[in-house]
Amino acid sequence: MTSAWQDFLCARGARIEAGAVNHFGDAAAELRAARDGGIVAPLAHLGLIGCSGDDAQSFLHGQLSNDVKQVTPVHSEYAAYCSAKGRMLANFLLWQEDRAYCLQLARDLLPAVQKRLAMFVLRAKVRLVDASASRPVLGLAGKAAAGALRELFPALPAQAHQVVRDAAKGTLIALPGERFQLIAEAEAAEGLWDRLAAALTPVGTPCWEWLEIRNGIPLITPATQEQFVPQMANMELIGAVNFQKGCYPGQEIVARTQYLGQLKRRMVLAHVAAEAPPQAGDGLFSSDLDGQASGMVVNAQAAPDGGFDLLAVVQTAGSAQAALHFRSADGPILSIQPLPYPLP
Repeated sequence: MTSAWQDFLCARGARIEAGAVNHFGDAAAELRAARDGGIVAPLAHLGLIGCSGDDAQSFLHGQLSNDVKQVTPVHSEYAAYCSAKGRMLANFLLWQEDRAYCLQLARDLLPAVQKRLAMFVLRAKVRLVDASASRPVLGLAGKAAAGALRELFPALPAQAHQVVRDAAKGTLIALPGERFQLIAEAEAAEGLWDRLAAALTPVGTPCWEWLEIRNGIPLITPATQEQFVPQMANMELIGAVNFQKGCYPGQEIVARTQYLGQLKRRMVLAHVAAEAPPQAGDGLFSSDLDGQASGMVVNAQAAPDGGFDLLAVVQTAGSAQAALHFRSADGPILSIQPLPYPLP
């Protein structure tokens, strides 16, 4: 987030902590608006790597879990970046602008992931840059969001992962769950914010993260880096893994997990009435494993009606047959909730 963009948001009432917007004055009301109404949120917790050059497509195709050849100026994808052991180093929303590719990930992971990708460029005609500062990102959700966006874009993307681009305003991507993401051009960002905020409720980053959780979309962060193969975090269920493409780091292990039925952990959506906020990386304990950790929190945020909603990777047998406890064997019990997509 540039200082100019931060100053602009602060002048509009934003309370900023650690470089992200925490709220606009009433966090509880904003969370209810995220559940019930139309909202707009600055997404400064996300970073953006730009990948350009004649070999950009083939380079990314050989690094990521999805078929980059299917990413076009009108279609985005989710994807994972894995270690040689098949564990996720990061996950992305991936789209194309002209001939360049944009990889959106957790901001805290960007420097290390960009550096690691650059190690494999070798002689390829590829340029990797941190494009975060120059491209403010806004998240929009709720039925009113589409109406507000129609005042700005002559045509909206009709279904999840469709993309519409306006050279003056920015790139608009439809996401699962009646949501959109607008990657604004820097010159237009302030005007776009004011117009959207006049029709929608401005909310902080936690509200957007709660919506991602409720839609079953994980975000790998430093606390969960290299903890999960993609299927553990349901990445293949949200279209982030292509099992017909060629090699990429960890591909053999990802494929073996898929076809040999070796997946013993799976991500679930849960609610917990805990006093302390859950954090990514927190342990979960099953009542049938004598104090041994049986799961890990991926992402968590406060829920509108109290307590916390979270995504957690847990043992598949334990989540169905035994109580799951938060942080200790006698901690608060998790209530498993239905995800918006079916689990195998």
